[in-house]
Amino acid sequence: MLRVGIHGLGFMGMMHYLSYQKIEGVKVVAICEVSEERRRGDWRSIQGNFGPRGTQVDLTGISTYSESADLFNDSSVDLVDICLPPASHSDAAVNALNAGKHVVCEKPITLTIKEAERMVKAAEDNGKLFMVAHVLPFFPAYRFVYDSVQSGCFGRILGGHFDRVISDPIWVKNFYDMNVVGGPLLDLHIHDAHFIRLLFGLPDEVRSLGRLRNDVPDYFNTQFIYNNRDLVITSTSGVIQQQGRPFMAHSEVHFDQATVVLDGATTTIFTADGKVEKANIPELDEVGIFTNELREVTNSIKNNCISPILGNQLAKDALLIALKEHESVLQKKPVKIQ
Repeated sequence: MLRVGIHGLGFMGMMHYLSYQKIEGVKVVAICEVSEERRRGDWRSIQGNFGPRGTQVDLTGISTYSESADLFNDSSVDLVDICLPPASHSDAAVNALNAGKHVVCEKPITLTIKEAERMVKAAEDNGKLFMVAHVLPFFPAYRFVYDSVQSGCFGRILGGHFDRVISDPIWVKNFYDMNVVGGPLLDLHIHDAHFIRLLFGLPDEVRSLGRLRNDVPDYFNTQFIYNNRDLVITSTSGVIQQQGRPFMAHSEVHFDQATVVLDGATTTIFTADGKVEKANIPELDEVGIFTNELREVTNSIKNNCISPILGNQLAKDALLIALKEHESVLQKKPVKIQ
């Protein structure tokens, strides 16, 4: 039995809790949360920009803590699952690893490259696994694209466009602070930065143009430049002020034998011979998607081998890409990555 302690009960912590209930051989045995209300199981105040809202939860048999050290010192915990605000990721991960726990940390890995390197070193020093929970590749449509790249079934990959926009998440405190959350860049666009890194490798340069709110990119477009000029990759991300708009994402990935378009619940394949096909993508609710992600986390621990999708170097590279995009927006010019 793999025993999990969840650190932080916001929307992600709730989703992870619900997901672990569906994984055989895994049990949540402890929760650390500053809110006394949520430690009692009253999660009705929890919400996100998609998925279910919180309800009343029976936490009988689960140890509840208000202090991080108590969770890290709990000998019954094998894996600490960090779902805190990004500014708290690095200290929590390092302290958990130093306490001899495996760690999975919600995205982004942290807010600076220096802190990311400190987290990776703590895992190496303690001989523990440290993974970062970037969920996008576990959405069935994105997993279909990833698997298509790996198999080469559509030939050589040529690029794509990734579009991810939300209305202003007014319920998130300090959202537009690069030292606390990181705005749309590190809360939203980091998903696509990670997926682009996963599919295409690390770009050589980024060219970003966008609006700023207190020096934080609010809405922006980026070109990802590679030495291989056959790769043409762009993205659009950010926040709009019209609160009636729900979370929306649209992506298309270009191969030399097909283009795969991901638009909401529909994935369409346009093939080189002129055919238009709907991809056979399994339907999963939001909890099922996170269940797939966390099942891969737990399997990594059981096999003592980190899944390539959950690797901390990949997550660190995604952070690097996003920070260079921020620099490009501020400087109004292209910025080198490599």
